[in-house]
Order: sequence, then C-alpha cells, then structure tokens
Amino acid sequence: MELDYIENVNGLDENIVRLYNFKKAEAILFRDLIIDTIINKRQKLDLSQVDFISPRNCNLILGLFKSDEGILTQDNKNFFCILTLEGFENMVKLLESFCIKETRSYQYLYDIDNPTDFLFSPSASW
Repeated sequence: MELDYIENVNGLDENIVRLYNFKKAEAILFRDLIIDTIINKRQKLDLSQVDFISPRNCNLILGLFKSDEGILTQDNKNFFCILTLEGFENMVKLLESFCIKETRSYQYLYDIDNPTDFLFSPSASW
C-alpha cells in the first residue's frame, strides 16, 4: 500500500491524498488499524509508522476531533485527517467492500466540503 499527495488534480484547486496499490489483505489491515487505534483506543494513527504503508511524497495522521474537518495541511507534506468518531465509523463502512473481495473500484473516504479528498484506490486510478 502506498500513500501520496496529488495537488490540483483537476485544475480546480482540488487535491487528493491517496492510499493505493494494495490487495484485499492490506485493506483489511488498514480497516482493522482504524478500528483498533482510533475507534477503540481513541489514539492517533500515524501512517508513516505503519509497516505495510509506503509514504511517497507525504505523511498522513488520522485523529479524532470534535467536528468533521477532513484532511488539512500547512506544508503539503504533513497531512492530518481529523474526523469525529462517527466520521471514522463511516470510513470503516466505506472500506468494507475492499475487505470482502479484490476490486479495481475506488472510494472517497469522506464527503466533506474540503479542498483535499481522501481516495482509497487499489489500482491507483479514479
């Protein structure tokens, strides 16, 4: 599984932080990490510390917040995905189809009016 940032992906100043290039087994590991670390233990999840994720040009830290803000950054290298507990529970639901069977589809992991989307894509495309 790889992590990267694509700036101005569509010419409309919209950006993507993308987790891609993975199989079902890694999708299950990622889903379980969110459940265990964020939902159950209420701790931050730093993706640079996850052995099966290879950061390419950025890092992403997932953490709980009092409102769903999505992905924020100050330097386009270090990103923070801050969501409510309900936001992360919804993310887990969105990950489920990738944990059931191999697929080439993709999924945005939240629907927030924010310039940076979080894309989950096994084949790297959207």
